[in-house]
Amino acid sequence: MTELLDLTTFQIATLALICFAAGIVRGFAGFALSALVMASAATIISPISLIPVLWFLEMAASLQMAGGGWRDANRTIAILLVVGNFIGWPIGLSLTTSLPTETSTLIALCIILALAALQLARLRIPGLATRPGTLISGIVAGIAAGVGHVGGMVVALYVLSQNQPAKMMRGTLVVYLFLASFGSFLFLMYFDVMTWLAATRGLAFAPVAMLGVFVGTKFFSPKWEPYYRPFCLSLLMFLASLGLIRLAL
Repeated sequence: MTELLDLTTFQIATLALICFAAGIVRGFAGFALSALVMASAATIISPISLIPVLWFLEMAASLQMAGGGWRDANRTIAILLVVGNFIGWPIGLSLTTSLPTETSTLIALCIILALAALQLARLRIPGLATRPGTLISGIVAGIAAGVGHVGGMVVALYVLSQNQPAKMMRGTLVVYLFLASFGSFLFLMYFDVMTWLAATRGLAFAPVAMLGVFVGTKFFSPKWEPYYRPFCLSLLMFLASLGLIRLAL
Protein backbone atom coordinates (compact mmCIF):
# COMPACT_ATOMS: atom_id res chain seq x y z
CA MET A 1 0.00 0.00 0.00
CA THR A 2 2.81 2.41 0.82
CA GLU A 3 4.38 1.92 -2.62
CA LEU A 4 1.03 2.18 -4.39
CA LEU A 5 0.18 5.50 -2.70
CA ASP A 6 3.81 6.74 -2.53
CA LEU A 7 3.29 7.53 1.16
CA THR A 8 4.75 6.22 4.42
CA THR A 9 2.63 4.16 6.81
CA PHE A 10 2.47 7.11 9.21
CA GLN A 11 1.35 9.46 6.44
CA ILE A 12 -1.36 7.02 5.35
CA ALA A 13 -2.65 6.69 8.92
CA THR A 14 -2.60 10.47 9.42
CA LEU A 15 -4.43 11.11 6.15
CA ALA A 16 -7.03 8.47 6.99
CA LEU A 17 -7.71 10.16 10.34
CA ILE A 18 -7.97 13.58 8.65
CA CYS A 19 -10.36 12.26 5.97
CA PHE A 20 -12.53 10.56 8.59
CA ALA A 21 -12.79 13.72 10.72
CA ALA A 22 -13.49 15.89 7.66
CA GLY A 23 -16.16 13.40 6.57
CA ILE A 24 -17.93 13.78 9.92
CA VAL A 25 -18.12 17.55 9.43
CA ARG A 26 -19.29 17.11 5.81
CA GLY A 27 -22.02 14.72 6.95
CA PHE A 28 -23.37 17.21 9.45
CA ALA A 29 -22.79 20.56 7.75
CA GLY A 30 -23.02 19.54 4.08
CA PHE A 31 -19.67 21.16 3.18
CA ALA A 32 -16.10 21.79 4.41
CA LEU A 33 -14.60 18.39 3.59
CA SER A 34 -12.10 19.78 1.07
CA ALA A 35 -11.26 22.84 3.18
CA LEU A 36 -10.52 20.77 6.27
CA VAL A 37 -8.42 18.20 4.41
CA MET A 38 -6.52 20.91 2.53
CA ALA A 39 -5.82 22.80 5.74
CA SER A 40 -4.66 19.68 7.58
CA ALA A 41 -2.94 17.57 4.91
CA ALA A 42 -1.15 20.15 2.74
CA THR A 43 2.09 19.44 4.61
CA ILE A 44 1.85 15.74 3.66
CA ILE A 45 0.75 16.11 0.02
CA SER A 46 1.38 19.33 -1.91
CA PRO A 47 -1.80 21.39 -2.47
CA ILE A 48 -1.66 21.00 -6.27
CA SER A 49 -1.43 17.21 -5.86
CA LEU A 50 -4.11 17.19 -3.17
CA ILE A 51 -6.76 18.94 -5.29
CA PRO A 52 -7.55 15.93 -7.54
CA VAL A 53 -7.58 13.64 -4.48
CA LEU A 54 -10.20 15.92 -2.95
CA TRP A 55 -12.33 15.52 -6.08
CA PHE A 56 -12.75 11.81 -5.33
CA LEU A 57 -13.53 12.46 -1.67
CA GLU A 58 -16.13 15.11 -2.53
CA MET A 59 -17.74 12.96 -5.22
CA ALA A 60 -17.95 9.97 -2.88
CA ALA A 61 -19.52 12.12 -0.16
CA SER A 62 -21.90 13.73 -2.66
CA LEU A 63 -23.09 10.37 -3.99
CA GLN A 64 -23.62 9.18 -0.43
CA MET A 65 -25.69 12.25 0.48
CA ALA A 66 -27.31 12.88 -2.92
CA GLY A 67 -30.67 11.27 -2.17
CA GLY A 68 -31.50 13.30 0.91
CA GLY A 69 -29.81 16.40 -0.47
CA TRP A 70 -31.86 16.42 -3.69
CA ARG A 71 -35.06 15.92 -1.71
CA ASP A 72 -34.37 18.72 0.79
CA ALA A 73 -32.55 21.24 -1.44
CA ASN A 74 -33.77 24.42 -3.06
CA ARG A 75 -32.85 23.06 -6.48
CA THR A 76 -33.39 26.36 -8.31
CA ILE A 77 -30.79 28.05 -6.13
CA ALA A 78 -28.39 25.11 -6.42
CA ILE A 79 -28.58 25.04 -10.23
CA LEU A 80 -28.16 28.82 -10.55
CA LEU A 81 -25.10 28.63 -8.31
CA VAL A 82 -23.64 25.84 -10.45
CA VAL A 83 -24.22 27.83 -13.66
CA GLY A 84 -22.50 30.82 -12.11
CA ASN A 85 -19.69 28.57 -10.89
CA PHE A 86 -19.00 27.31 -14.42
CA ILE A 87 -18.83 30.92 -15.65
CA GLY A 88 -16.52 31.97 -12.84
CA TRP A 89 -14.04 29.06 -12.98
CA PRO A 90 -12.31 30.13 -16.26
CA ILE A 91 -12.13 33.72 -14.98
CA GLY A 92 -10.46 32.52 -11.79
CA LEU A 93 -8.04 30.30 -13.65
CA SER A 94 -7.07 33.16 -15.94
CA LEU A 95 -6.42 35.35 -12.90
CA THR A 96 -3.94 32.79 -11.60
CA THR A 97 -1.67 33.69 -14.51
CA SER A 98 -1.61 37.37 -13.57
CA LEU A 99 -2.11 37.34 -9.79
CA PRO A 100 -0.04 35.40 -7.25
CA THR A 101 -2.05 32.54 -5.78
CA GLU A 102 -1.14 33.58 -2.24
CA THR A 103 -2.50 37.08 -2.85
CA SER A 104 -5.78 35.91 -4.36
CA THR A 105 -6.27 33.32 -1.61
CA LEU A 106 -5.55 35.94 1.04
CA ILE A 107 -8.20 38.26 -0.44
CA ALA A 108 -10.80 35.48 -0.68
CA LEU A 109 -10.20 34.27 2.89
CA CYS A 110 -10.38 37.80 4.33
CA ILE A 111 -13.70 38.39 2.55
CA ILE A 112 -15.13 35.10 3.85
CA LEU A 113 -13.95 35.84 7.38
CA ALA A 114 -15.47 39.33 7.36
CA LEU A 115 -18.81 38.26 5.81
CA ALA A 116 -19.19 35.28 8.14
CA ALA A 117 -18.61 37.56 11.13
CA LEU A 118 -21.21 40.00 9.81
CA GLN A 119 -23.73 37.19 9.33
CA LEU A 120 -23.17 35.99 12.88
CA ALA A 121 -24.06 39.56 13.81
CA ARG A 122 -27.32 38.93 11.85
CA LEU A 123 -26.60 41.32 8.97
CA ARG A 124 -28.89 40.64 6.00
CA ILE A 125 -28.20 41.45 2.33
CA PRO A 126 -31.64 41.31 0.61
CA GLY A 127 -30.20 41.47 -2.92
CA LEU A 128 -28.64 38.04 -2.51
CA ALA A 129 -32.07 36.43 -2.34
CA THR A 130 -32.84 37.35 -5.98
CA ARG A 131 -32.02 35.18 -9.00
CA PRO A 132 -29.41 37.66 -10.32
CA GLY A 133 -27.90 37.77 -6.83
CA THR A 134 -27.73 33.98 -6.76
CA LEU A 135 -26.08 33.81 -10.19
CA ILE A 136 -23.55 36.49 -9.22
CA SER A 137 -22.77 34.57 -6.02
CA GLY A 138 -22.10 31.46 -8.12
CA ILE A 139 -19.77 33.40 -10.43
CA VAL A 140 -17.87 34.79 -7.42
CA ALA A 141 -17.62 31.24 -6.03
CA GLY A 142 -16.24 30.01 -9.35
CA ILE A 143 -13.65 32.77 -9.43
CA ALA A 144 -12.69 32.00 -5.82
CA ALA A 145 -12.35 28.31 -6.73
CA GLY A 146 -10.12 29.15 -9.67
CA VAL A 147 -7.74 31.40 -7.77
CA GLY A 148 -7.83 30.13 -4.19
CA HIS A 149 -9.76 26.83 -4.12
CA VAL A 150 -12.28 28.28 -1.64
CA GLY A 151 -15.35 28.34 -3.92
CA GLY A 152 -17.28 25.92 -1.71
CA MET A 153 -16.83 28.22 1.26
CA VAL A 154 -18.23 31.16 -0.74
CA VAL A 155 -21.31 29.12 -1.71
CA ALA A 156 -21.74 27.96 1.87
CA LEU A 157 -21.64 31.57 2.98
CA TYR A 158 -24.29 32.50 0.41
CA VAL A 159 -26.60 29.61 1.34
CA LEU A 160 -26.28 30.39 5.04
CA SER A 161 -27.31 33.99 4.34
CA GLN A 162 -30.75 32.80 3.25
CA ASN A 163 -33.61 32.63 5.74
CA GLN A 164 -34.32 28.93 5.14
CA PRO A 165 -34.63 25.79 7.30
CA ALA A 166 -31.36 24.06 8.18
CA LYS A 167 -32.38 20.95 6.24
CA MET A 168 -32.90 22.99 3.05
CA MET A 169 -29.62 24.89 3.46
CA ARG A 170 -27.70 21.65 3.96
CA GLY A 171 -29.46 19.97 1.02
CA THR A 172 -28.73 22.91 -1.29
CA LEU A 173 -25.03 22.72 -0.43
CA VAL A 174 -25.00 18.97 -1.08
CA VAL A 175 -26.65 19.34 -4.51
CA TYR A 176 -24.37 22.23 -5.48
CA LEU A 177 -21.21 20.32 -4.59
CA PHE A 178 -22.45 17.24 -6.44
CA LEU A 179 -23.28 19.07 -9.69
CA ALA A 180 -20.21 21.32 -9.54
CA SER A 181 -17.95 18.25 -9.29
CA PHE A 182 -18.63 17.34 -12.92
CA GLY A 183 -17.34 20.65 -14.18
CA SER A 184 -14.32 20.65 -11.88
CA PHE A 185 -13.34 17.19 -13.15
CA LEU A 186 -13.18 18.52 -16.71
CA PHE A 187 -11.01 21.41 -15.58
CA LEU A 188 -8.68 19.05 -13.69
CA MET A 189 -8.32 16.88 -16.80
CA TYR A 190 -7.78 19.85 -19.11
CA PHE A 191 -4.98 21.25 -16.95
CA ASP A 192 -3.37 17.78 -16.51
CA VAL A 193 -3.78 17.89 -12.74
CA MET A 194 -5.69 14.59 -12.52
CA THR A 195 -2.99 11.89 -12.47
CA TRP A 196 -3.07 8.13 -11.89
CA LEU A 197 -1.36 8.57 -8.52
CA ALA A 198 -3.95 11.16 -7.46
CA ALA A 199 -6.78 8.88 -8.59
CA THR A 200 -5.30 5.95 -6.65
CA ARG A 201 -4.98 8.05 -3.51
CA GLY A 202 -8.49 9.42 -3.94
CA LEU A 203 -10.02 5.96 -4.33
CA ALA A 204 -8.04 4.67 -1.34
CA PHE A 205 -9.19 7.39 1.07
CA ALA A 206 -12.75 7.81 -0.25
CA PRO A 207 -14.16 4.90 1.85
CA VAL A 208 -12.67 6.45 5.00
CA ALA A 209 -14.28 9.80 4.22
CA MET A 210 -17.59 8.06 3.50
CA LEU A 211 -17.46 6.37 6.90
CA GLY A 212 -17.01 9.81 8.44
CA VAL A 213 -19.94 11.15 6.42
CA PHE A 214 -22.10 8.30 7.71
CA VAL A 215 -21.23 9.22 11.30
CA GLY A 216 -21.74 12.95 10.64
CA THR A 217 -25.22 12.48 9.19
CA LYS A 218 -26.28 10.84 12.44
CA PHE A 219 -25.62 14.10 14.25
CA PHE A 220 -27.93 16.03 11.91
CA SER A 221 -31.26 15.76 13.72
CA PRO A 222 -34.11 18.22 14.44
CA LYS A 223 -32.84 18.91 17.97
CA TRP A 224 -29.57 20.30 16.57
CA GLU A 225 -31.15 22.46 13.82
CA PRO A 226 -31.14 25.70 15.88
CA TYR A 227 -27.37 25.39 16.14
CA TYR A 228 -26.78 24.56 12.47
CA ARG A 229 -26.30 28.07 11.10
CA PRO A 230 -24.10 29.38 13.98
CA PHE A 231 -22.00 26.21 13.79
CA CYS A 232 -21.45 26.51 10.04
CA LEU A 233 -20.64 30.22 10.18
CA SER A 234 -18.21 29.62 13.03
CA LEU A 235 -16.71 26.77 11.01
CA LEU A 236 -16.23 29.08 8.03
CA MET A 237 -14.51 31.64 10.24
CA PHE A 238 -12.28 28.92 11.68
CA LEU A 239 -11.35 27.59 8.23
CA ALA A 240 -10.68 31.08 6.88
CA SER A 241 -8.50 31.89 9.91
CA LEU A 242 -6.66 28.57 9.51
CA GLY A 243 -6.03 29.39 5.87
CA LEU A 244 -4.67 32.83 6.76
CA ILE A 245 -2.34 31.28 9.35
CA ARG A 246 -1.06 28.80 6.74
CA LEU A 247 -0.36 31.66 4.33
CA ALA A 248 1.53 33.56 7.05
CA LEU A 249 3.80 30.60 7.91
